[in-house]
Amino acid sequence: MLTQQWLQRYGWEILAHPAHSPDLAPSDFHLFGPLKRHLGGMAFETEDDLISELRNWFDNLDVDFFRVGINSLLSRWQKCIDLHGDYVEK
Repeated sequence: MLTQQWLQRYGWEILAHPAHSPDLAPSDFHLFGPLKRHLGGMAFETEDDLISELRNWFDNLDVDFFRVGINSLLSRWQKCIDLHGDYVEK
């Protein structure tokens, strides 16, 4: 609520947005698929082992991985705007 008050005070238009829009969520769209494929079939004895593997995976991602994900979102967001908020296919 404080954020909305701050935005209104500075004249920003507040747009209605669902708490979670699975067709546009950045992490759902670009991150979890590759991460799920990477971790598929692995078993971890401890939480620390899992955390270590996650850190290793993130540390070894190429910069282009993030660039592609962000750029892909731009076109999907535009499709959502063009469809007046309706579902956007991947």
